[in-house]
Amino acid sequence: MTVALMWEARSVPGRGAELLAWAQERVRELPERPLRRETLRAPQDRVLVITWWDAPYDADLPELPEPEGDLVARPVHRWRFESLGGG
Repeated sequence: MTVALMWEARSVPGRGAELLAWAQERVRELPERPLRRETLRAPQDRVLVITWWDAPYDADLPELPEPEGDLVARPVHRWRFESLGGG
């Protein structure tokens, strides 16, 4: 089974580039390598990281942490999905 973990944060105004760099560094520091990973950005200084894992849906998988300090404007949003395949 393939599980996708999604991590989405919104920086305080004007700190989107810093949040993006922070997230890219944290994903490189994960203790295990995902099958695939992708980092995306959107207006309003939002950053989305998706990692794909070969694991059961409820597996204990490494996730990006909550940024420390005043980098984010609100708590991080997290979702977990089961892949149904491409096509």
